[in-house]
Amino acid sequence: MSFTQYTNLDFEEIKVSLREYLRANSNFTDYDFEGSNLSILIDTLAYNTYVTAFNTNMVANESFIDSATLRENIVALARNVGYVPSSRRASTANISFTVDLGTGTSKSSVTLKAGLVALGDFANTNYTFCVPEDIISPVVDGFAEFTIDIKQGTYLINEFVVDTSQPNQKFILPNPYVDTSTINVKIRDTSTSSSRKPYEKIDNIVGISSTSETYLIQEVQDEKYELLFGDGVLGKKLSNGNVINSSYIVTDGAGGNGVSNFSFSGKLVDNDGGLIVSGISDITTNQVSRNGSEVESIDTIRNLAPRVYSAQHRAVTANDYEAIIPTIFPNAESVTAYGGEDSNPPQYGKVFLSIKPKNGRFVSDFDKRQLLDKLKRYSVAGIRQEFVDLKYLYIEIDTNVYYNTNAVPSVDTLKTRIRNSLETYANSSDLNSFGSRFKYSKILKIIDDSSAAITSNITKVIIRRNLDVDVDNFAQYELCFGNKFHNRNKGYNIKSTGFTVDGIRGTCYFTDTYVDEKIGRLIIFRLSNTGAVEIINNNVGTVKYDIGEILIDTIRILSTRKEDNVVEIQAIPDSNDIIGLKDLYLQFSIAESNISVVEDIISTGADTSGANYISTSSFTNGSKVRGDIVTDTASSTLVGYVGGQPYYGSFHTMSDGSKMTGSTHSSDSQAILSTPGITSSSSTTSTGSYSSGSSGSSGSSSSSSSSY
Repeated sequence: MSFTQYTNLDFEEIKVSLREYLRANSNFTDYDFEGSNLSILIDTLAYNTYVTAFNTNMVANESFIDSATLRENIVALARNVGYVPSSRRASTANISFTVDLGTGTSKSSVTLKAGLVALGDFANTNYTFCVPEDIISPVVDGFAEFTIDIKQGTYLINEFVVDTSQPNQKFILPNPYVDTSTINVKIRDTSTSSSRKPYEKIDNIVGISSTSETYLIQEVQDEKYELLFGDGVLGKKLSNGNVINSSYIVTDGAGGNGVSNFSFSGKLVDNDGGLIVSGISDITTNQVSRNGSEVESIDTIRNLAPRVYSAQHRAVTANDYEAIIPTIFPNAESVTAYGGEDSNPPQYGKVFLSIKPKNGRFVSDFDKRQLLDKLKRYSVAGIRQEFVDLKYLYIEIDTNVYYNTNAVPSVDTLKTRIRNSLETYANSSDLNSFGSRFKYSKILKIIDDSSAAITSNITKVIIRRNLDVDVDNFAQYELCFGNKFHNRNKGYNIKSTGFTVDGIRGTCYFTDTYVDEKIGRLIIFRLSNTGAVEIINNNVGTVKYDIGEILIDTIRILSTRKEDNVVEIQAIPDSNDIIGLKDLYLQFSIAESNISVVEDIISTGADTSGANYISTSSFTNGSKVRGDIVTDTASSTLVGYVGGQPYYGSFHTMSDGSKMTGSTHSSDSQAILSTPGITSSSSTTSTGSYSSGSSGSSGSSSSSSSSY
């Protein structure tokens, strides 16, 4: 009988296999394995086989980039395809200061020496900021002015002496957490030589000759880096006795972001080498420290290494750009690229690029220009690159969560659990990237699994774009949602926050009227003092339900209810699964979502018949506007809430003391609550006695906030 080939790691199954193997031998046919000393030997053999199989499995896993778990193994596997993971990046601030040398000075320049420049503090933590190279400023009228970028970290210098008697000599920088973009390498012929030849860092061998004074870097163990020099064929070979001078900055990465207060601690010398210790002004911060980031994660290495290898250092397809940009711009959190043939209208010969930075919301114009220059080394002739700012598509939910009051200590505890679960999903890899997808079924499960007290939930999805208004100027606008709109054939599918328009009195809102299944008209309306809709302009643009797009004709908006000149425009998606199309970046907005909890009286046993069960509609309705409800006679005084939204209009008081919209009672009147609770959208038609009231004269109002 041949011995069994083990394919599992179960200890008991290994023991059974060993016994069966021995029983097949005639010498052990009637042997009692359980009651003999041989049982100990079988246990030992099984344990040894178990450990060996486990180790073999782990070693096999570490041999492939998709299954390896140790960083140094993943880095080594990526190195085989020529990929070097991004290092930590030092946070960078821009500062200015002057040096007063006095009138009539004979000095022609001032040099800021490489190394420590300033000390900064942020959140009760001190940080050092350096420059990796000397910076020279001319003296004009007795003053030398410096406007420079400083990098957070510690400036260090290391020297290596080339010894050709060591066949495998390695030049490893001894410090972890190095920002490799700050590495400077200079070579001296001997230890007594004063002249130093700067060597250039490269990331590929294209165009490299036997005399090229270049070097490569690669990550080794413990996030340290090794310097690699030429062999005389690809790059100049170092000679015995050469001295390698390397300088670099060791940084705290993202921890150094946000520093704005600096004090000078650098070293200044004049053109004669004299030390300058006076006449140095206070530091002016032009840009707080930003763009610091951590070392590239192993998940990103797994994703990018094969893509960069397939790109072969040339940008031809959209995937090539998505792979190359993170290697030349480490601050990129997510990248999308698409050809001009996919744009509307088509623009052949172009590729459109959009980047979500790790720090901040948009890439600066300066960074865009630098990226375009760097991409010239990779791009194919005839293809033009164009950066477009990413567009945020916000997803909100309106959920009513039913729960058993006997299974949770308090309503606040339940809401906190739900919110925390949703926050975790909002920060997950399902979102926060181009091409990501909001998964409705997963949201329902996340809410249900937040607490054992939850029995069910009715959740509605809303998508929102923020319209950045060019205030006081005539402009046209286009808002692409990238997802088909739900069309109720009755209009009011689109809702907006308030704004004022040139030539129109009061606060206005956008909505739509139905034309056909694919198209609707965008209109402007306002609310009368009774809350009734008054259409101001019945054609100010087009709503394309079938592709999820809103086109606004020429309009001059004077102000917005929201801060930062923003009009929030929302729609109901046709599908509850939302896709981040092209340059749309999905963000799940928990803060603007409405989370309400409802007692499940059937589960609690309070009403097993269900006669008084509170049902929730699965369809979105309610207010015709988004955010504050502002009528024609609105004021800055908050009257209450209508349909969960702040109400600033006129009102009248019923005989029971309750308030309703409008100065006089009509079929349009709606109940005004003191809190933003859930109310019925139907009008109250009671004809009891009432007294009229007003919220005052016209003025501004505070912003709304969602209730939880």
